[in-house]
Amino acid sequence: MDKNSKVPLYLQLMEKIIQKIENKTYEEHDKLPSEREFCDMYKLSRITVRQALQELEREGYIYKLHGKGTFVAAASIEQNLVKLYSFTEEMKKMGKTPMTKVLSFKEIAIEARLANKMDLEPLDEVYEVVRLRLADDQPLMYETSYLPKKLFPHLTKEQLIEKPMYDLFLQDYQVHVTKAVERFSATQLREAEAGYLNALIQQPAMLIKRFAYHHDQLIEYTVSIARGDKFDYTVELT
Repeated sequence: MDKNSKVPLYLQLMEKIIQKIENKTYEEHDKLPSEREFCDMYKLSRITVRQALQELEREGYIYKLHGKGTFVAAASIEQNLVKLYSFTEEMKKMGKTPMTKVLSFKEIAIEARLANKMDLEPLDEVYEVVRLRLADDQPLMYETSYLPKKLFPHLTKEQLIEKPMYDLFLQDYQVHVTKAVERFSATQLREAEAGYLNALIQQPAMLIKRFAYHHDQLIEYTVSIARGDKFDYTVELT
């Protein structure tokens, strides 16, 4: 540590820890040294070490477990929002192995509130599909999709297990997604979602509502719960 530098000591410590994370000296989910150990290692005050760890936690490099210590966080998945994307294809581009578990598949009559969102009539039939999205066996998103039955009259759970949803739409029904609108808001994990996502109840998460269209026809309305510690979303403004 250069105590004569104009760079604050907590930033110097952050840089050293980040370098060790990036060069795999500290692997994902490794336990980090304690505050006291960092103090001894780098001859720093407890206040300086604590500030560095707080900033690293805020930036998503580390996480804390009460009574257990501080650990290296898994790398976040960077999602660019300026173009239409598929979860499956994005995971493959990142070198990860995507997997989707179909947790529930039902035919339901739509109620007025949801019918209004989907440009349908109350009591129209839709498929309600609940899925868990994983990458490298790590659960990332809990999704509930609503699909108009009139557009996909013979859809089955088995088809959704065998193929990615958008591939199925195109190959079996000649329907492809030409545009999508997504709305993002902050939320907290509820008990069922936390269980599927291997996370804590009330842990911060992102609520994503997707409206997908084939030209002007709405073909999918999906509500996704994404782990807040696993995704970074980027929008380029010009």
